[in-house]
Amino acid sequence: MTTLVGARRDLGIYIHVPFCAVRCGYCDFNTYAPGEVEGATREGYVEAALEEMALARRTMQGDDRTVRTVFFGGGTPTMLDSAALTTLLEAVRGTWGLAADAEVTTEANPDSVSRESLQALARAGFTRVSLGMQSAVPHVLATLDRTHNPANVARAVAMAREAGLAVSLDLIYGTPGESLSDWRASLEAAIALEPDHVSAYALVIEPGTRMGGQLRRGEVQPTDPDTQAEMYELADTLLSRAGYAWYEVSNWARSPDQRCRHNVAYWRSQDWWGVGPGAHSYLGPRIGADGAEVPARRWWNVKHPRAYAARLGAGESPEADGEELGADDLRLERVMLRLRLSEGVDAAEVADRPEAVARLVADGLLDGAAAVAGTLRLTRRGRLLADLAVRALAF
Repeated sequence: MTTLVGARRDLGIYIHVPFCAVRCGYCDFNTYAPGEVEGATREGYVEAALEEMALARRTMQGDDRTVRTVFFGGGTPTMLDSAALTTLLEAVRGTWGLAADAEVTTEANPDSVSRESLQALARAGFTRVSLGMQSAVPHVLATLDRTHNPANVARAVAMAREAGLAVSLDLIYGTPGESLSDWRASLEAAIALEPDHVSAYALVIEPGTRMGGQLRRGEVQPTDPDTQAEMYELADTLLSRAGYAWYEVSNWARSPDQRCRHNVAYWRSQDWWGVGPGAHSYLGPRIGADGAEVPARRWWNVKHPRAYAARLGAGESPEADGEELGADDLRLERVMLRLRLSEGVDAAEVADRPEAVARLVADGLLDGAAAVAGTLRLTRRGRLLADLAVRALAF
């Protein structure tokens, strides 16, 4: 029997579906549009993912935990039909077992779902859909290379509600050419749909993406960082006014039970197995069947779907590389991840940095009253400078 070191951790499963109808110009995720995955099929992907789950079960032999959360990400998971997604979820259930109150999420584009597909997913045990709205403004969607009609968002939300699924909307701010009034329009449109959860991420233009090339050639101009900060503050103001509370720097929920439990598990350093090409996994420290302590470990799979399927088809692990994490590494990650949450991080984690804490409080990045009480919690200003706060406390 495998025994966990420290408090019992939850187990989550992430399933990476690497297919998209088109590749958006800003995207640097491990995704592939039609014509980019020669020699790799969706059917072959499902078979390989099932084989990886069998490998995971062998690797975790003796671990009696059932899965608390499942998250289908991508890519666009709903590029697979509902029968394929159901097959993958059934494999999770058969491999580990699903908790009775498990959260099961799939990401989706507004134009990649139908009433029938959403109802089929709900019957299979999916509880939540995260829709890539990104913007409600046509010229912003065009710059992002998003192909959906903004009206499809409302249609998808209504169909998801009809199926009994919780709804999250994903937004992006800081797109080249997006004004503050454009961003306000997108926020107001999202709030009007009354989702359970909203995520809002600042656009980062990565080298190697199509938009990165446009930036290099001077075809687009990056949004001024001060304007992006104003956009974040506007999001927090409007969402708070509408009844959404922030619980992580980029995430707001209408109530605590509508937070994305799967993502919270990442930020709380729980365990997860990532299935699929390029997926990352993490298992914390535990005691093996032989009584020896097994250190915490993170690893990641080969990226290309063809290489992923070939490895598993040959009975080999799809792992590309990995790393063991010692006590100092785990402490650093606890500070880095938990500081992003509204609950904050225990001040005892950085008891050796009293001057850094005092400076961050004086600069308005940490809540002074909470710090005195023993919890380090970011202020709104601190959320804008979260990376700076982490560097001051943990490095």
